[in-house]
Amino acid sequence: MPIDVEVQKKTRSLTYAEALREATAICMRKDPNILVIGEGVPDPKGIFGTTSGLREEFGAERVLDMPLSENGMTGVLIGLALAGFHPLMIHQRVDFALLAMDQIVNNAAKWHFMFNGKENVPMVVRVLVGRGWGQGPQHSQSLQALFAHIPGLKVVMPATPSDAKGMLISALEDKNPVIFMEHRWLHGFKDEVPEGFYRVPLNQARIAKKGSRATIATFSYMTIEALRAAKFLEEFGIDVEVVDMRSASPLDAQTVTDSVKKTGHLLVCDTGWKTGSVSGELVAQLTETGFAYLRKAPRRVALNDHPIPTSHYLASACYPEAEDIAREILLLLGTEKERGAFGSLERLRRKGPLDVPNFDFHGPF
Repeated sequence: MPIDVEVQKKTRSLTYAEALREATAICMRKDPNILVIGEGVPDPKGIFGTTSGLREEFGAERVLDMPLSENGMTGVLIGLALAGFHPLMIHQRVDFALLAMDQIVNNAAKWHFMFNGKENVPMVVRVLVGRGWGQGPQHSQSLQALFAHIPGLKVVMPATPSDAKGMLISALEDKNPVIFMEHRWLHGFKDEVPEGFYRVPLNQARIAKKGSRATIATFSYMTIEALRAAKFLEEFGIDVEVVDMRSASPLDAQTVTDSVKKTGHLLVCDTGWKTGSVSGELVAQLTETGFAYLRKAPRRVALNDHPIPTSHYLASACYPEAEDIAREILLLLGTEKERGAFGSLERLRRKGPLDVPNFDFHGPF
């Protein structure tokens, strides 16, 4: 993992949520102009623990709750950004950011271009992707493609605690708006996270696992499922490479192209809907510049094109997981050797409720 420091730092185990909280605190100590604002930011639960203790350390003037006026408050924060502050706005669900799209798209994203690069909107908008516990169609969307379509917005989707910390630090140092998308199911995952200050690039994918038979390019939580599938496939002599894309915009298609040069096969795994998705954009860019490296047409794993139902009985069948990824790899490779693994796919099936990441988590969020 690229870390923008001269010497690799000591690490310790942190959850994704703890890493986000640590990154925020480090940046707020370094830059007194950073403000944190959002609905529920100072609540006891602290946005799933990601903002816990910040108000106690930095005061109510810098860590603020927010009224239910998303578009208006986004406009206020854009004004603060133009005046020299660096706001960090947090939505407990990405769906709530839809109420602020006019300000995000027409002002924050465009200001730098409208004023010939002389003005900037240094603003980070953290948005959470929900899933499970009856979230329903209005609280479970993964809308990275919507934001990635807008020039002027960076859209990042870290999948590990170490990347979450380093990328949030990089986002809070960026001079232009960054949409920081985190999947709720990642908050409890632990990883070795470097101590102190470090940056992770906002425009560079990482190789999560090396391999030679096929490339799996993944976004956000699908990285976790892809690694589960990769471990299963290894038992059958199928060595796949997993590329964690990290960002939806900028899209690091070059890292994927370099991987496909070696493997000749591509599967893209997305947390959003298939039609009009960032997975489709990645496939398009790869075929435009690296078509000669493909031995077969690329495949995709993504949500089917319909809203997520509230019923957990129905929702559990909506989300693709490791079993689906492994199946697509077997279909993509398609030799007699790979067909022998089909009968074991059910081993990847999640035990118990399929809309719960693990039994230590409790609803409603």
